[in-house]
Parts: sequence; C-alpha cells; structure tokens
Amino acid sequence: MTKLLHISASPRGTRSESRALASRFLQVYGEQHPTHEVTEWDLWDGTLPAFGPAAAGAKMDVFAGVEPTGEGAAAWAAARAAFDRFAATDKLLFSVPMWNAGIPYILKQFIDVVSQPGLVFGFDPVEGYRGLLTGRKAAVVYTSAVYGEGRGPAFGTDFQRPYFEDWLRWAGITDITTVAFRPNLATADAAAGRALATADATEAAKRF
Repeated sequence: MTKLLHISASPRGTRSESRALASRFLQVYGEQHPTHEVTEWDLWDGTLPAFGPAAAGAKMDVFAGVEPTGEGAAAWAAARAAFDRFAATDKLLFSVPMWNAGIPYILKQFIDVVSQPGLVFGFDPVEGYRGLLTGRKAAVVYTSAVYGEGRGPAFGTDFQRPYFEDWLRWAGITDITTVAFRPNLATADAAAGRALATADATEAAKRF
C-alpha cells in the first residue's frame, strides 16, 4: 500500500496558513487515492527526540564503525525510531512556515535527528555524500507573512526554501512539488493570494 506522511512544522494549529493549505492538499489527495494510507506527524507533539551530547557522540561512533553504548545507545535508538517513522513512507508532505528568514527550529531538529549515516546518507572519501532516500516524492507547502519574491531586501530574504530543498536533494529526494503562499500581511489583503495558493494546492495534490 502506498503511504503518505504529512510532517507539520507549524505550532499554530487551526490558525496556521501552512497547515490549512496542507489540509486542502490532503483532502484532495485522499479523494484521488482513497486506498492510500495517510498519516500525520506534528513535530510539536513531543515525540521528536532531542539530539544532544549523547546522540552526537553516538553518531560519531557510527561514523567510526563502533557500536554506541550506554546513553549513546539509547540516544541512537531514539534517533533511529524517528528515522523509521519518517522513512517508512512513499510520499512526504511538509508544511513549512518561514521563521526569521529560515525554517522553524523544530524542523531543523527533525533534520538533525534523522540525518544519520547509513540511514539518510552514505559517505565515500572520494565521491562524497550519497543520498539514500531515493524513489520517494515530496510536496512542500511554504508560507511567509512578509517575505515574497519581488519585494525589496527590507522585506526579508529566503533561506527557507533553498535550505530545505537542498536537504531533500542531499537526502536523495529529487521529485519535489511546491506550493507557496507569501502575502505581505502588513499591508495587503491576503484573500486573493490565499485563494490562488489553495488552487495550487488542489492541483498539486491531483498530480502527486
């Protein structure tokens, strides 16, 4: 059975623009693919483990070909469980609001937890990194309240989409669909832009 996982990085619940667009995407996707399994992971629900000293030490042990022990073993097991939850899917939907020109810290934590040697990537001293998550598709909903293409530098810079899609490609996911809603909420009526983004999410879900 084809599986789709929605990973949400917004803590704003029903007030979240990115979650609203993702919900529309999932509604249409479900209508198109009624037999597919769709699950959700709210990164703010407390299930994402920390990646601190023990986990960092375990990662370096794995790099060196050594089995982690003690606290490192427990931290590595938690990271592996998070990776397994993430990787046991064929398709991924991410809802990603812009925070301070980039991504929310909880999404960066997710990336740091799952991006482990032998899981997300391989490494060769001559050839460099190799992404291991090939064959999967990703859709990403990007939102920002002030930044938007064509606005001056005083309205911010986009380190959100370039960073996140670089990570996806680094991990081996190259089939990427995007939906963006970037109104200037300080000065403009966002309704028209929201309607366009909702239409984009609808069409993207039909093709996904």
